[in-house]
Amino acid sequence: MKIAYLVNTYPRPSHTFIRREIQALERLGFEVHRFAMRSDRRNLKDAEDKAEDEITEHVLERNRLTLLLSALLWLLRHPLRSVAALDCTLRMGARARLRLKHLFYFVEAVEITRRCAELGIRHLHAHFGTNSSTVACLAHILGGPRWSYTVHGPEEFDAPRALSLGEKSSRAAFSVAVSSYGRSQLCRWTPVEIWPRLKVIHCGIEPAHFPTPAPLPEKLRLVAIGRFSEQKGFPLLIQAVAQAARQHPGLRLTLVGDGELRGEIEAMIEELTLRRHVTLTGWLDETQIKTELDEAQALILPSFAEGLPMVVMEAMAAGRPVIATSIAGIPELVTAETGWLVPAGDVQALADAIDTLAETPHARLLRMGQAARARVLIRHDVDREAAKLAQLIRSA
Repeated sequence: MKIAYLVNTYPRPSHTFIRREIQALERLGFEVHRFAMRSDRRNLKDAEDKAEDEITEHVLERNRLTLLLSALLWLLRHPLRSVAALDCTLRMGARARLRLKHLFYFVEAVEITRRCAELGIRHLHAHFGTNSSTVACLAHILGGPRWSYTVHGPEEFDAPRALSLGEKSSRAAFSVAVSSYGRSQLCRWTPVEIWPRLKVIHCGIEPAHFPTPAPLPEKLRLVAIGRFSEQKGFPLLIQAVAQAARQHPGLRLTLVGDGELRGEIEAMIEELTLRRHVTLTGWLDETQIKTELDEAQALILPSFAEGLPMVVMEAMAAGRPVIATSIAGIPELVTAETGWLVPAGDVQALADAIDTLAETPHARLLRMGQAARARVLIRHDVDREAAKLAQLIRSA
């Protein structure tokens, strides 16, 4: 069966879970065509991401005038479907207060519809409840294949009305959330009769990529991974490390990632004299991230908003306990047997959790790491989760 995936920007360093899901579907016999509006190739470090970039069709790399003319021709050849799609476009644009931008989504949807027809695509799956799912929805109205989409959060749940999540889920063959929390948020904006078409399919990891974990270090070393943006809460983590380091002078934190707050984070490290305790690495590829997890005693995630973080899954698969904020889908992963949950935004709670980690006997940490690994390998095997998605696609 030939299907297509649609993502706004793909591949990206933070979207390896999409690549894994696509490849798992391919192992199940699907032929998957990759559509994206644009690429993030300048930030790609991983060889597999670079290879994925080569086989992805990036729509907006085409001549914009050609795309516009194609949309006008489609309007002339398919007036009824085009009027229906334009009506939906303007309605969604009004909710978002972005009518002009949504007209560009209409143009993109025409191109996706045309290409799906040429390629014989029977189902289109979009990732994220943002513009990619808007384009997939409009493409279906224009005469394209049946469609579905996956929501992750937190961005989609910050603006559910503006993103027309209720209308999208009503029009889709089915909608997917990556956690029970995410599904609950979709239920808030979707008519009750649509709820049976709202499914939970976890993002997955490849167990083969996580063989027997490396020995758990004796030294107090933490790793945090993510974009340096407000929602990740890293400035509060720096403050918590400053507090915890007073009692635990051997504490080390490695921050993997980059982003708009890097300057502020570097300034805080200098101001709090933490250069001996905190290392910034920039973005790393999968192999390097695995090395950082192997050398850490635990992962720490101070986020204010999340979906269901892949870094937590990967840390647990590597046999590492996790300190994380008790938000969104994280409590579905991190339990008292696998780590520590703290209130979001609470510096003292983060510092206390670091102190608790430091005082926990090594044998207990080993058991927590083993429990974490067992839990994530059962719940987040990418082949098992992709099989659920495959069944939904076939049944649709």
